Amino acid sequence: MTNKEKQPMTSPSELTPVETPGRVEISNIVVATDFSPASERALDYALAIARRYDSHVYVVHAIRPDLYTLQPPEAAGGMIELVRQSAEQEMAGLLVSGRLRQVPHQVVIEEGDVWKVVSELASLHDADLIVLGTHGRTGFEKMFLGSVAERVFRLSPRPVLTVGPAVSKQAPAEVELKHIVFATDFSPNSRRALPYALSLAQEHQAALTMLHVVETPEELSPETLAHLRQFFTERLESMLPPGSDLWCYPEFIVSFGSPVERILETCQSVEADLLVLGIRGGGTAVGHLPQVRAYQLVCQTTCPVLTVRG
Repeated sequence: MTNKEKQPMTSPSELTPVETPGRVEISNIVVATDFSPASERALDYALAIARRYDSHVYVVHAIRPDLYTLQPPEAAGGMIELVRQSAEQEMAGLLVSGRLRQVPHQVVIEEGDVWKVVSELASLHDADLIVLGTHGRTGFEKMFLGSVAERVFRLSPRPVLTVGPAVSKQAPAEVELKHIVFATDFSPNSRRALPYALSLAQEHQAALTMLHVVETPEELSPETLAHLRQFFTERLESMLPPGSDLWCYPEFIVSFGSPVERILETCQSVEADLLVLGIRGGGTAVGHLPQVRAYQLVCQTTCPVLTVRG
């Protein structure tokens, strides 16, 4: 999403636009839950998507035995059993609540690492989307506990929708996207997410903001800024298939400064319903963004974030 690293000044005419996308099919959704408020918000969004796309929802809770490694062996087994009983009660409460009514669903409780449990379930049911919430841990808490959500969206070969703690909007009964922001650094990893942004914009007849942030290491002259803005605007325009302006209402923004700040500001200013990012497969960055910046985006954006791994 940035050009802090030197990029070749590729002519816009040399970039190949993506093909006109087909409809995104979301037949199966896996939702990871730890029964926290963050997970509850994520489940609401998953159900809203399921109603729109007639999806089957798999709600999964993973019991992590590694959390009880400090317990004496004779106590660990009993602790895990108590945790399982508590999880079963939570799942029963979810079923009784009626929230899953009229949505084909299945609830699953498994022991194991969250990513392992989620990935195996997603593979078993050929999931089109993984949905989860994040608590937005920072500092020493994040260093000690880690971020389950971050691990999932970095490792998953399937698109992942993450609902962060800053998402204040209540999920609608049926998902309706009015404005989508696609942030790009023009890398292959980033471009892989564009068909999803385009297809969702077409499906929902939504406005689409194409955003590129130029992270300048020093002050530039007005003439240089104008040149960069024109150049990167043309690159953004060249990414879209012909005729896309008839159904996705594209807007092109080239911004300067801190990538995280500019992306967050853009999402807030357009009242985005979704931020779409392409991420580096198996890596530790979104585009050229250091890991901490990628995590900040997911945690601070006021709308859900769809990540697609390159």
